Amino acid sequence: MQYIKLTADTEKEALSRAIDVLLKGGIVAFPTETFYGLGVKYDNEDALRRLYEVKHRPKEKAMPLLVPSIKTALTLCKNPSLLERMLMERYWPGPLTIVLKAQEDLSTYLTAGTGRVAMRIPGKSFALRLVKQAGFPITATSANISGKPPADNPQKVIDYFDDRIDLVIDGGKTYGIEPSTIVEVVEGRVKILRKGIVKPSIHHS
Repeated sequence: MQYIKLTADTEKEALSRAIDVLLKGGIVAFPTETFYGLGVKYDNEDALRRLYEVKHRPKEKAMPLLVPSIKTALTLCKNPSLLERMLMERYWPGPLTIVLKAQEDLSTYLTAGTGRVAMRIPGKSFALRLVKQAGFPITATSANISGKPPADNPQKVIDYFDDRIDLVIDGGKTYGIEPSTIVEVVEGRVKILRKGIVKPSIHHS
């Protein structure tokens, strides 16, 4: 497992090493604005499978994505409604994950066969800089074994996974008190699927 301590001097190297690992099908642990996340390139089936295995994640649990832009998000989902677009415009970048109708060609590891995909542009953090520089979507599953608390520091990530992941970006302790909020638009209304750090306030019927 590679490890890099994040400082102003190492940020550029950390970004290029992380992108290199992602492009080669590896798993990267990195700090987000909530907790640490585990990233693989969204369209690499082998990497996605491996990520499920190291997390012991049930196959029926979909894998959320970080996207670099709303434009990218729109290429991954089908016919987003005006309200879904409003949520993106108002809350991204930030810790609001939106569940949207997925394009057919997205991996079932991302949709868990539901035909839906969860996405967000991360808030101000290394995760945002990483996904912007990579230019492609990256998984955003929390860095933990399924059912265990999410990691808010690099030592916890290493305790969970040791050398079963390829790179740990050590950004120190994250602010994680609550995870990202997960919402879905159902019949023209915003339904909260997981309470989190953001309290969305768009009401639209």
